[in-house]
Amino acid sequence: MSKLLNIAFTQIGIEEIAGSKDEPEILKYFAELGFDAEKLKDETAWCSAVINYLCKKVGLPHTGKLNARSWLGVGVPVENPQPGDIVVFWRGNNPNETIAGSHLKKGHVGIYLNKKNGMVWTLGGNQSNMFMLSPYTESKVLGYRRLEF
Repeated sequence: MSKLLNIAFTQIGIEEIAGSKDEPEILKYFAELGFDAEKLKDETAWCSAVINYLCKKVGLPHTGKLNARSWLGVGVPVENPQPGDIVVFWRGNNPNETIAGSHLKKGHVGIYLNKKNGMVWTLGGNQSNMFMLSPYTESKVLGYRRLEF
C-alpha cells in the first residue's frame, strides 16, 4: 500500500462539527498549508486542504491551494489509475460551473481506490462533511494524477 494511503486511512472519521465550533483537525489542514485557520471554518470546502496536508506529510508534490481542480496540474496524468493516485471530479450541474463569487470552477479531489460499475471509489475529505470512503460517478472524472517522489 502506498504511503499516501497509509496516512490517509488514519484520517477516516474526521468530521465537521455542526454549529459554531470547528473540528481542530480540519483547521490544522488549513494552518499547515499557511492559511489563516482563524478565518476558515470547518465548513469551508476542505477536500483539497486535506489532500495537500497528507501529501506534504509523506513528501509528495502538492498544490498548496484549496481549489480541487488545482490538482490537475500536479504529478503526471494517467489513464489507468492505481490505488493511491489522485482523482479530480467536476461537481455541480455541468463541468464548467463556477464557485459563487469566483472564477474558479467547482470540483472535488480525493485519493483513488478503485472503479466498479461506473463508480469511482475515493478516500477523501469533505465527503458528506467527513473524511471517508465514497463513490462518485465515473462520468464526472476530470482526470487521474500519479504523484511521484
